[in-house]
Amino acid sequence: MAKKSDPNSKLIAENRQARYHYAIQSDLEAGIVLTGSEVKSLRRGGANIAESYASVENGELWLINGYIAAYKEAGVFGHEERRRRKLLVSKRQLSDLWNAVRREGMTIVPLKMYFNDRGRVKLAIGVAKGKKLADKRETEAKRDWNRQKQRLLKQQG
Repeated sequence: MAKKSDPNSKLIAENRQARYHYAIQSDLEAGIVLTGSEVKSLRRGGANIAESYASVENGELWLINGYIAAYKEAGVFGHEERRRRKLLVSKRQLSDLWNAVRREGMTIVPLKMYFNDRGRVKLAIGVAKGKKLADKRETEAKRDWNRQKQRLLKQQG
């Protein structure tokens, strides 16, 4: 029997370039503190996390430079489109992230933003290390080879 898709769970935004520019070491799910107009705007699908990153400051995790489109119907009670938003993780996860960021070259990158099955906005974040140009070329070569392999298998079968 086919799985029924939950109407509440929905992908809002995805950082597709993250896996190309960074080698993801580990990932985790974080909650995000939003206002009402931000949630309504996200239900319409107006978000971009491609240029954003997360940072640990004063014992809290923050999403910086994440874009959520303005919600016109909110009027004067709207929100700033690129404000800093607090991310919700456990103390243990926060300490692990802080230790990872202290290592050289590690950063916290948002991978995707989505509504979970309960209708809450979640952000998948990854602890990553930046790739060098040679690593990026290797990733491209693997991707191209996999495409070519699929084409060959499709032609034979």
